[in-house]
Amino acid sequence: MAEARKRVLITGGAGFLGSHLCDRFIKEGYHVIAMDNLITGDLKNIEHLFKLENFEFYNHDVSKYVHVPGHLDYILHFASPASPIDYLKIPIQTLKVGSLGTHNLLGLARSKGARMLIASTSEVYGDPEVHPQVEEYWGNVNPVGPRGCYDEAKRFQEAITMAYHTHHGVETRIVRIFNTYGPRMRLNDGRVLPAFMSQALRGEELSIFGDGSQTRSFCYVDDLIEGIYRLLLSDYVLPVNIGNPSEVTIKEFAEEICKLTGVELKLGYQPLPENDPQKRRPDISKAREVLGWEPKVSREEGLKRTLEYFKVHVETAPVEAKTF
Repeated sequence: MAEARKRVLITGGAGFLGSHLCDRFIKEGYHVIAMDNLITGDLKNIEHLFKLENFEFYNHDVSKYVHVPGHLDYILHFASPASPIDYLKIPIQTLKVGSLGTHNLLGLARSKGARMLIASTSEVYGDPEVHPQVEEYWGNVNPVGPRGCYDEAKRFQEAITMAYHTHHGVETRIVRIFNTYGPRMRLNDGRVLPAFMSQALRGEELSIFGDGSQTRSFCYVDDLIEGIYRLLLSDYVLPVNIGNPSEVTIKEFAEEICKLTGVELKLGYQPLPENDPQKRRPDISKAREVLGWEPKVSREEGLKRTLEYFKVHVETAPVEAKTF
């Protein structure tokens, strides 16, 4: 008798990362159930999968009770607004999906005997006083600032996940995701790369918040998905940083984007948002040691691939660019 196909639930499955995860698990032979309420997700990201018999889509808000019939082997919780332009507009929904949503899914994992991986973030480190950021660093976070709705939702998410692991014996994994980019990013989601790329392709000034000396470390989406896949299948239960340690200032990054797109460098300076992290770079020693993982795609190559996607999509997108 043939072995039953393994089944995985991916929440936020119509989003940027969620849709790439759906692709990866389909490729690996899983039956994939994507769940998304489409507040920030887009069915266009997964429409190519609807014709497959081993793919299902549920339009559902995981902050409400979650029911999935049949067995589940894995749950990957990626349902959350992840860009400032989103979570500043819907802070309460952001807090609810990180708390109530995580609680509902952990309950589902427990009842199904499934392993659950949660998508945490480098934002749990806040504006870090330790650089680069190691998993043992507890962070420098303002819980009542404008970013608190996202930062604290993710910190709580980690806490309740570990509680279910230690108290109920649920198999859990925690990935701390650093800045990631690639095809299917929303052009005007408020993050620095889509804002810069959209502005450059339109011949506009690139919006620099502060003096541009703050740093970020950008990981190409294919590398990130590989790291997440390896973590899910590993035996490691504590948080693991997945990101690219190649650090660049925002101003240098703007210069790279202009060079890539072949436009003249024009910068527009604006005040730095409150609690904006000044430095962001992952220490990936743990990922190297535990998962045998490190990024393979250079920023130069990754940006070229991403540009091809943006060239097709930028002409039809409304203009609303902010960078964080």
